[in-house]
Amino acid sequence: MAKKDHCGNRTQRMNRLKRIGDLGHYLIVTDTKETEGNYINGLKNTLPKSLQGRLVIKVIEDQRTQDLIKVCKEKAALNSQYAKLWIMFDRDEVKDFDDIINNANRQEINVAWSNCCLEVWFEAYFQNMTHYDTSEQCWKQFAKIFKKNTGKEYKKADTDIYNLLKTRGNEEKAIEIARKRHNEFKKHVNKASEMNPCSTVYLLVDEIQKTIKANESRYFHV
Repeated sequence: MAKKDHCGNRTQRMNRLKRIGDLGHYLIVTDTKETEGNYINGLKNTLPKSLQGRLVIKVIEDQRTQDLIKVCKEKAALNSQYAKLWIMFDRDEVKDFDDIINNANRQEINVAWSNCCLEVWFEAYFQNMTHYDTSEQCWKQFAKIFKKNTGKEYKKADTDIYNLLKTRGNEEKAIEIARKRHNEFKKHVNKASEMNPCSTVYLLVDEIQKTIKANESRYFHV
C-alpha cells in the first residue's frame, strides 16, 4: 500500500511540474521579419528538455513599429496565459522611439530595445559595444566582427544566429557588458534615444537564463 501511495504521489507531483507555462509564458512582439525572431527562437530551441513546455516563448514578427504595443495587448487579451509581455525593436530611424518605450512601460510591457541596432547587442558577445551613427554602419561593422570570430558570413536571416553567438561568444560577459553600459547611461541620460551604444535585450535574455538555471537541476532530480 505504501509503495502504491508513493508512486501515486510521485505521479501527481510530476504532473504538476509539467503544467504548460508554469515557469513563464512569454509573448515577444517585434517589428522585423527575421533577425530578432531568429535570435529569440534560437534561444527558445536551447531550452533543456526538462523545461520545454514549462517555459513558453512565443514570438510575433514583422509588425509595424507603431503597432507593437497594440499587437502585444491584443494577443495577450486573447490568451491570458501570456503573463510576460515584451516588445523588441531598434532605434534605427524610429522618430518616436522614446515615446514607444515610455508608453510600453506605463502599460507594464517590457521593452528590449537597441540603439542603434540589434547588432550592438550581438557585438557584446565578442567585445565591448561600439558607437555607430547609423544602423547600416552598425551591422556592416558587426559583420566583420562576426566573421572574425565565427569564420562565417553574417546574414540577418540566419536561423542559427543564436547558436553561433552562444557557442563562439560569451553570453554571460555580453550580459554584464550591456548591463554596465545601460547603468552608466542611466546616471546622466533619461532618453533611450540618447543612449548609444546600448541595448536592453540583456534584460530579457538574463531573465530567461536565470529561470533555466534555477529550475533545470531541480526538475531533473525530481
